[in-house]
Amino acid sequence: MSFSFISDQLTQQKAQHLYRKAVPVTGKQGRYIEVNGKSFVNFSSNDYLGLASEPALINAWKKGADLFGIGSGGSYLVTGYNQVHHDVIEQLKSWLNVDAISLFNSGYSANQAMIKLLLTKDDLLIQDKLNHASLMEAGIYSQAKMQRFKHNDMTHLSHVLSQNIQTDNKLIISEGVFSMDGDTAPIAALNSLAKQNNAWLMIDDAHGIGVLGKNGQGSVAHANQHQPDIDIYMATFGKALGVGGALVAGSTELIEYVNNFSKPYVYSTGLPPAMVYCIGEAAKLAEYQQWRRDHLSELIAYFKDLSYQYDIPLMPSNTAIQPILMGSSEQALHTSLWLKKQGIWTTAIRPPTVPRHAARLRVTLTVNHHKSDILFLVTKLKQAIDANHH
Repeated sequence: MSFSFISDQLTQQKAQHLYRKAVPVTGKQGRYIEVNGKSFVNFSSNDYLGLASEPALINAWKKGADLFGIGSGGSYLVTGYNQVHHDVIEQLKSWLNVDAISLFNSGYSANQAMIKLLLTKDDLLIQDKLNHASLMEAGIYSQAKMQRFKHNDMTHLSHVLSQNIQTDNKLIISEGVFSMDGDTAPIAALNSLAKQNNAWLMIDDAHGIGVLGKNGQGSVAHANQHQPDIDIYMATFGKALGVGGALVAGSTELIEYVNNFSKPYVYSTGLPPAMVYCIGEAAKLAEYQQWRRDHLSELIAYFKDLSYQYDIPLMPSNTAIQPILMGSSEQALHTSLWLKKQGIWTTAIRPPTVPRHAARLRVTLTVNHHKSDILFLVTKLKQAIDANHH
């Protein structure tokens, strides 16, 4: 029978505790989420700065719709590029200290677009082993030769580069903050190796923008690097900024090249103008409301301190992403379901998102949390872990 692999693979997925299903959440993103009429403390959201339901931004979206309409009506090169797209790009350039920016509908699309656009069969793509699926998938489908270096291992990266001196076009890609481990990349060392080896460096800062660096400028600023020295910078608006969409930043020449030759850019309908206006307002809050980052840092420190006291097996992360290693998919799933019964929403992350035997609970902290929520989470986690060990 045609495509019989579909039912086979779904059956296998269920048997291995890897089956996934989207669950509708009622109402807004926030400290609590409601699912099937029950309220949970939400420890699974990437809304780090608590902007996704910020009243000022809800009003900004409405105001944007009044001023510029809802849909953009076309791709950017036809009629989809509104004055608001232009103005917000100028604002983002100034905030992030970059030369030029292209807008994309998602970080996934932006990452795939750049790899597809820049690399051909004679080129080399070098990726951190723990890079996001959007980057890995694009690399696998690319004609370029792809090599992966051990996570954050500069000696291994240096070795890969030394073996490929003859290759003209070399692109190194790393995340700024790793989405499943929560640790940060050594951007200064990556940049220095790229320059020494005549390679380009791309940073995916989906989880760093708004949260790290001076005024929330992201991972590159956090690493005390000059933003224009990074050849390609990708960041999203759907996490700390609470809205949606993404940007790619780089030299004026690179962005002109994107705007002329990148099919996902040329042939996608432009981001809705009301949404872009809202992104601009969200970026202002991220830039100027330092209290959000300060409060988040305080909560992260509190969570780590408590976890240490309660003997919770944390991974080495200082960001809002705090994974708790469980090992087996079954155990991660079991613990996640048990916590849901206690009124805590935290997601079990299982292969292939993470390596085999590295299933985990991915706890994310946001400015919406109270210290009492964190104390509740840690006590319940301790109970769950102790129960698993008996």
